[in-house]
Amino acid sequence: MRDSLSRVALTVAVLLLAAFVAEPYIARFLYSEEGPRTVTPRGDLAPYERSTVELFERASPSVVHVYAVSRASRSRLSGDENGEGQQTGTGFVWDAAGHVVTNNHVVQNAGPIAVRLSSGEIVPATIVGTAPNYDLAVLQLGRVRQPPPPIALGSSADLKVGQQVFAIGNPFGLDQTLTTGVISALQRRLPTGEGRELADVIQTDAAINPGNSGGPLLDSAGRVIGVNTAIFSPSGASAGIGFAIPVDVVNRVVPELIRNGRMPQPGIGIIAGSEAATARLGVPGVVVVRTMPGSPAARAGIRGIDPRTGELGDIIVGVNGRRVSRLSDLLAEVEKAGVGGAIQVDVLRDGQTERLTVDIADLTPGRG
Repeated sequence: MRDSLSRVALTVAVLLLAAFVAEPYIARFLYSEEGPRTVTPRGDLAPYERSTVELFERASPSVVHVYAVSRASRSRLSGDENGEGQQTGTGFVWDAAGHVVTNNHVVQNAGPIAVRLSSGEIVPATIVGTAPNYDLAVLQLGRVRQPPPPIALGSSADLKVGQQVFAIGNPFGLDQTLTTGVISALQRRLPTGEGRELADVIQTDAAINPGNSGGPLLDSAGRVIGVNTAIFSPSGASAGIGFAIPVDVVNRVVPELIRNGRMPQPGIGIIAGSEAATARLGVPGVVVVRTMPGSPAARAGIRGIDPRTGELGDIIVGVNGRRVSRLSDLLAEVEKAGVGGAIQVDVLRDGQTERLTVDIADLTPGRG
C-alpha cells in the first residue's frame, strides 16, 4: 500500500516538474502575437492636454529659428578655424510686414543672418534695430513664399506667480520645442548692456536652454507675455531658473526700433557711486559722484562730490515718492517717465531732504 502511494506521489511530482519546465514554451505557443496587435482606442485627450496642443498649433507657426554668423576669434559652437562661428537663437514674428523680435545677444556682432521658418523655408534677414540695454533686437525678413502670421500679444502687468506658462524655442538647435512650467517669481532684476539692469523681469521654471534666447514665453491663452532671455545655471543647461523680458517693455521698445533703429536711452545725467562703496559708507540711497555738464540733473541743481574737498554732495533717496536704495530703483522710475517726461527727486543734502523736479533726456551716446 505504501509503495503504491509513493509511486503515485512520485508520478505527480514528476508531472508537476514537467509542467513547470514546459510552461514558458506552452505559453509562448498559445499566446504569442505573430501579427500587429489591435490598437486600444484612446478616447479624448484630457482638457488640459487639448488646450496645450491647440496653443502650440496656434503659436508655433510664428516662432522662427535665427542663425547668425559671428565674427568672433573662434566659436566654441562650430569650432570654425577661419574666425567665424555660428550663434543661434529663437525669434517670433511681430507684424505682417515681416519684422521678427529676438534677443540682441543672438545677433550681436553678427555678419549674415538667416531665419528658418516653421515651414522649413530659410530666408535671409537684416537687422532693423537693436536695444542692448533691453537685450532686444528687431530683424526684417527677406522675401518669403508664405509669410508667417504675427504672434498674439498679451500683457505682463497682471501676471501672477503660479500661473502656467509655455516656452517655444530651439534649444540646442532642436526646432519647435515646447516646454511648460509656471511663473516662479516676478519683479526680478537682470543685468543687460552698459552696466544697466532691467527691472520687473519674469522668472519661470519652464525649461529654457541655450537656443531658447529670443523666443516667446506664452500664457495659457497663447499670448506672448515675455521674451526668454537668460538662464541661471552653473552647468549652462536648464536648472529650473529662467528669465524673460516682460512683454510690456517689449511693446514699448520694438516700435521704437522699427521706426528709428534705436531706443532712446532716458536719463538725468548723473554719475553714481558704486553700490559696494555706498554700502561701505552706510549711505541710504544713490550717491551722486558728479553731474554731466548741461544735463537735466545739472540744470535742476543736483550736486556731486566736491572735487577739492572730497565732501559728499547729494544723495538720491527717493523718486516720485518711492524710496530709492540702489541705482536700478532710480533707473526704473526714469524708464517709466521716458524721454520728455519728468520725475520728482528727493535728495539728502546737508542732513536735510529736498525735492527737485528733474527732466528726462535722451542720453544715448553720440546724441547732443
